[in-house]
Amino acid sequence: MLVQVNWTNNRYDYVNDYMLDSLIEAGVVARFLRSTGWVTVGVDPIRSANHPQMYNGPERRMFGECNTQ
Repeated sequence: MLVQVNWTNNRYDYVNDYMLDSLIEAGVVARFLRSTGWVTVGVDPIRSANHPQMYNGPERRMFGECNTQ
C-alpha cells in the first residue's frame, strides 16, 4: 500500500508502507497521511517497529471457544 508523505524539504511523495518506519527513523519524513488525517512526526503519537508498545493491562482476549452470540 502507498502512503503519502511530506518530506522534511516540504515536498510531497508516495512511499510503500513497509518503508515508512525506516524513513521516519532516518529523519526524512516530516508528516504522513493516515485515514484520519496528517500525522506530524515528533508531535503526534506513532508506533515504531523498533520500539513496540506493550499493553500494560488486564488480558481481555478470549481463549478457547469463540462465542458467536
